[in-house]
Amino acid sequence: MRFANKVVAVTGGASGIGLAAVRRFHNEGASVVIADVNDMGQAIAAELGADRCCYQHADVSSWEEVQALVRRAQGVFGGLDILVNNAGIGSLAATPDLAPEDWRRVFEVDVNGVFYGCKAAIPVMSARGGGAIVNTASISGLAADYSFAAYNAAKGAVINYTRAAAIDHARDGVRVNAVCPGPVETPPMVAGRATQIPGVRDLWNECIPMGRFARSDEIAAVIAFLASDDASFITGAAIPVDGGLTAHTGQPNLPVLMSKAGMAV
Repeated sequence: MRFANKVVAVTGGASGIGLAAVRRFHNEGASVVIADVNDMGQAIAAELGADRCCYQHADVSSWEEVQALVRRAQGVFGGLDILVNNAGIGSLAATPDLAPEDWRRVFEVDVNGVFYGCKAAIPVMSARGGGAIVNTASISGLAADYSFAAYNAAKGAVINYTRAAAIDHARDGVRVNAVCPGPVETPPMVAGRATQIPGVRDLWNECIPMGRFARSDEIAAVIAFLASDDASFITGAAIPVDGGLTAHTGQPNLPVLMSKAGMAV
């Protein structure tokens, strides 16, 4: 019950990592506002119970709707202690093929949404003596992927904005960190068609030292840690949760290749 008497808002909270975070915080005692453009959040809030959960329709690319989200947390539960800026989208295209409107939309949701959330939440948290913000970035903000130009740029921006907000507001008692997931067992934003190609999933798993995708609850566990008092001296961090993927240089696994070729290692 690390989050008893805490108020948490999670954007993109109706599915995937966001939903796993909602459940984790709620299970540990928090009152939670589920923010999403997916109105399935209403059913989830009803399942969890109106005493400690509610749904707010919120498009994070709108400053007005993000402000309304924070006001909802204050109005229903009395304040806001933790914000998870989780909502995000992607776009599969290299620069020559990337439509300007797609570039703008990715930045409106992935970067502006994080900024709007922090801008609305930090004054409220500061007035309450402090709080914690966790931004969902990505390992795609730490290194590049083929044909994910907008997503790579946006998630890189989220990571460095996280650092900027962290140092600006450390003495206000507001900690700001980022979680950087690798591949996760959720409905993929963009790569869904690629995962249907025969053999692609096996190849993907071979690239991950732990040999599998993460579960949403594994990402939520790190989000909860960063938001908790267990991380009281951590701010400005970008934590990869990727099964070792970014620890790897990307070069072939030579012992495995040699073994397949019948060569001694």
